[in-house]
Amino acid sequence: MDIINILKDFSSINAPSGCENAAAVKAAQLLSQYSDDVRTDKLGNVIACIKCGKENPKKVLLDAHLDEIGMVVTGQQDGFLRFACVGGIDPRMLPAREVVVMTNNPVRGVVTCLPPHVQTASQMSQSVPVDKMFIDAGLIEQQAKDLIPIGTNIVFDDAFCRLANNIVSGKAMDDRACFTSIILTLELLKDVNLDFDLYVMGSTQEEVGTRGATAGVFPIAPDYAVAIDVTHAHTPDADSEKTLKFKGGPAVGYGPSMNRKMSKAFTELADENNIPNQIEVMEGHTGTNGWPIYVSREGVPTSVLSIPIKYMHSPCETMAICDLENTSALLAEFLKNPGRWM
Repeated sequence: MDIINILKDFSSINAPSGCENAAAVKAAQLLSQYSDDVRTDKLGNVIACIKCGKENPKKVLLDAHLDEIGMVVTGQQDGFLRFACVGGIDPRMLPAREVVVMTNNPVRGVVTCLPPHVQTASQMSQSVPVDKMFIDAGLIEQQAKDLIPIGTNIVFDDAFCRLANNIVSGKAMDDRACFTSIILTLELLKDVNLDFDLYVMGSTQEEVGTRGATAGVFPIAPDYAVAIDVTHAHTPDADSEKTLKFKGGPAVGYGPSMNRKMSKAFTELADENNIPNQIEVMEGHTGTNGWPIYVSREGVPTSVLSIPIKYMHSPCETMAICDLENTSALLAEFLKNPGRWM
């Protein structure tokens, strides 16, 4: 399986929260290789079921979200576009960024920035609030109004690239890398007879409040679930107590919002199979779809497995392919050994 090209194609799709259709189509296509039962629900979640063929089986859910952070047009002024953020974006990294305005015929633009030559001393020492920024798409006023309606979505321009040592960088690694890891897991399990029905959900609107998973998990009513998301990898300028090791393998979540037996099984299986892994303490709300799944209906025993990436919520999210592959390897071992956690 050419995992890098799958990830490149998948992460390059423009699909901000609430506008995931194109990513959902691709997700359904990827899942159809492993299941004849693939559907899309009312919130746009893509859900596949791989049945084990046994009577009254347990149901296990794997979730990774399809949406990415983005922006939305809120107005036009002198041919420039006003915008607001969709999801968590640090305004300090927006000036001079290249973006794609998602009209029927996509329009490229750049976020405006004042050169240092024309800034005052106070401007130089402060970040510009988003409501004071504009996007320049090279349009005159009437063109902006005619071509780009208010409410049009915006994403960072795709910049997928391969760095040294099998490291990749680009937009939407959060969370397309994790959905890709699920696809690789299914490939690893294609000749394995599971003891339960396996559900996979590519969920929507995680970046704006885990909405897709909240609705999507309800009709599935799984007996167990694993949410796969990204976490923060260490860089020299980061607090080592708030980050994890890059190329250190998947991070297994431990905390009150996760099932400890499942977390322990992940850690033990990783060690037994020589799969690099690390522990991430999540002392409260996990900030992932693991939370709404965990408290769905009467409660669902849930674990969170995370791929460490650098520069989260930016156009250059950076990940080691070995961390994705080790996440898939561990997830496959976990699913092959339900007696350890059921």
